[in-house]
Amino acid sequence: MSKEMRKVRTGSVVRTRMNKTAVVEMVWKQPHPIYGKGQRRVARFYVHDPQGQCKVGDVVRIQETRPISKTKHWRLLQIVERHQVADVRPIELEQDPQAAGTAAAPASGGSAGA
Repeated sequence: MSKEMRKVRTGSVVRTRMNKTAVVEMVWKQPHPIYGKGQRRVARFYVHDPQGQCKVGDVVRIQETRPISKTKHWRLLQIVERHQVADVRPIELEQDPQAAGTAAAPASGGSAGA
C-alpha cells in the first residue's frame, strides 16, 4: 500500500489499559436506509501508541499502517486535543464526635416518648 493511499481518521480515545495500545472510537450519524431516522454508528480502532502518550478522552488523528499485531492496524499521528479534567476535591466534612452524638440523641429520645 502506498503512503498516499493510507486512510487518516480522527476520533476520541476510550481505553488505554493495554501496553503501547489505545482504543480509538469514531462516532458518526447515518440515516436509516428505509425510515430516514438518524442512527449512531461507531467504529473502534486499535492504535499503536509506543510512548503511551494518549489519555482517555483525548481527540487524536490516526493513520492506517501495516499489521502490527492481530488487531492493531493503525498508528498514532498526533494528539489534536487533550481532554480537560477539572481539579475537584471531595468536600471535607466536620469530624466532631460530640456533634454526631448530640444529633443522634434527640431523634432516638423523641421516638421513645411517642
